Amino acid sequence: MPTRRLAAAALLAAALGCLAACGDGGGRAPAATAPRSSVAAPAPSAAPASTGAATTGALPSPAHVVVVVFENKDAEAVSPSDAPYLTGLAAQGAAFTDAHGVAHPSQPNYLALFSGSTQGVTDDSCPQSFSGPNLAGQLLAAGRTFTGYSEGLPAPGFTGCGAGEYARKHNPWVDFPALPASVNQPLSALPHDLARLPTIAFVVPDLCSDMHSCSVATGDAWARAHLAGYVAWARTHDGVLVVTFDEDEGTAANHIPTFLVGPMVRPGPSAQRIDHYDVLRTLEDMYGLPPLGSAAAAQPLTGIWTR
Repeated sequence: MPTRRLAAAALLAAALGCLAACGDGGGRAPAATAPRSSVAAPAPSAAPASTGAATTGALPSPAHVVVVVFENKDAEAVSPSDAPYLTGLAAQGAAFTDAHGVAHPSQPNYLALFSGSTQGVTDDSCPQSFSGPNLAGQLLAAGRTFTGYSEGLPAPGFTGCGAGEYARKHNPWVDFPALPASVNQPLSALPHDLARLPTIAFVVPDLCSDMHSCSVATGDAWARAHLAGYVAWARTHDGVLVVTFDEDEGTAANHIPTFLVGPMVRPGPSAQRIDHYDVLRTLEDMYGLPPLGSAAAAQPLTGIWTR
């Protein structure tokens, strides 16, 4: 194995390994709860001017953010042996050694990340419907854009609870019927011209690709096939990739892997204690949006930005 890859794997292994030994850290305790497409790297083109100054503190305002949510893995389970692509990618960016889900099971975590609240949901029952504010609505009201891309979604705007390996419980924007149906898209609708991506895109793999029902190695292969093009493009087009997991495998600590990669992200591990509300707060602060729900008491991700 080349020296660079060994170093990358060692860096993330150390960062993720700390999760098992560091405990819960400080801050908020985890909440108690009862057709495939790949993004090919496009031909080189001129990078857009960066939006530059942060809206809050030292945060950048990227041209594009892509948030990818995998499923049900403890941080130490995503290892270099089973996930060489994801661990190598994490070593290129900021890997959070004290990241947490906010609940068990899956569905309330997706709602927390998208709306600043679990909305009182304590299970994976479907359908759910809410009328409150959410990240997509905020972005649209501010003149920006949002799209959620779900692998296996049978058709744009589909509101059914499931189809094959697609599960609505992992697709929180469907639960807010005031949003336009156009924000709910299959993964196959992800634009080949990456400059057409929305301001913020959520990408949700299906139940196999997200490691819920299949192995870590399967999810890692999916990540390599679907994310490498965007990562390469983002380096010269002011983009950020956020990779996180909804929850761990059921522990009270709820430690999960979370990392960011992009040209404005300083590589290295971060010991900041974070959860889904902190990630949401970061996305909102990037674009001057008021924090929703529990994100108001959260802290944006700090100490990882180069500008």
